[in-house]
Amino acid sequence: MFRHMCSIRSKLLIALWALVALLMSFFGSSLRADEVRPAYLEITYISELQITDNPHSFDVLWKQPIVENRRLPIEPIFPNHCEMQEVGPPSITSSALIRRWRTNCALDQADISIKGLSTSITDVLLRFIEGDGTVNNFILRPTNPSINLTTPSTTNVGYLVIGIEHLLAGIDHVLFVIGLVLFIRNPWSLLKTITAFTVAHSITLGLSIYDAVSLKQGPVEAVIALSIVFLARELAQKPEQRSLLTQGQPWLMAFFFGLLHGLGFAGALTDIGLPEDAILSSLLLFNVGIEIGQLVIIGLFLCLAWLWKKLTQRFNLQEAYLYSTAAYGMGIVATFWTIDRTLVLF
Repeated sequence: MFRHMCSIRSKLLIALWALVALLMSFFGSSLRADEVRPAYLEITYISELQITDNPHSFDVLWKQPIVENRRLPIEPIFPNHCEMQEVGPPSITSSALIRRWRTNCALDQADISIKGLSTSITDVLLRFIEGDGTVNNFILRPTNPSINLTTPSTTNVGYLVIGIEHLLAGIDHVLFVIGLVLFIRNPWSLLKTITAFTVAHSITLGLSIYDAVSLKQGPVEAVIALSIVFLARELAQKPEQRSLLTQGQPWLMAFFFGLLHGLGFAGALTDIGLPEDAILSSLLLFNVGIEIGQLVIIGLFLCLAWLWKKLTQRFNLQEAYLYSTAAYGMGIVATFWTIDRTLVLF
């Protein structure tokens, strides 16, 4: 019986380490998953007061994400009979290729699709501005890369969805939130710390959108990875050996690093662009989306932690295995991120 119990304990520990190895492999292969920004397509009706020779004239703006100095292999496809006249040469930012066209096609009745989207891991935010100023927002996904512009729009809810997806796809942000959940066992202290993290990244996200704060994304991403290394180190230490900051006021630590994470969130939103007529509402929806994604991660991980606690009680295992394994796993992955993102700066 004793040997049987030992065998079960060994299998559980092996399974735990295998799960960590699998997650590390996933994180390693998705190193820049949070840098895969959504693409942006804007179609604007030009009024007859501006162009009188054709009642159907549209300006088209396309922002194609650049990852690792390469454009994502996606592009908008318009009806074959449409002649798309390029307006000026393409321009390139640090994270997007920008192109502009003008056409006399009736795009407001047309089917628009994104070539290559079905095999990608990104989305496209499509914004259609009608002649009377009505704004229609759509999201094109890999599972549904085409749309007809006569389809009812989703108003600005697209920014809510993008906020959720950006948090869930941002592996480094997810790891930091998981680290906070592991690090703080007291529910009230955890609530204060998560709230401080939320308030902090909301502040810098808003300031970045209004150009009050502007930092290059490269150094910001490197420091974000370093924040996970710090949190993993603290988690690996015995409580009495941790730094005074994390022992006494962990919410201050979360607030400080939250300011940095907010700058990381701002990168995606800045590249997409916010509608000038709805900056506040779009920014709010994007931030709410981030919070929803954050709550999903916390809820799922608390369920896993509860399940592990039940297993430890059932098979007489030490609950500390979960925390030590997670700490070293997070630390290894985050150290790799830190080194890689730092080297890219030179």
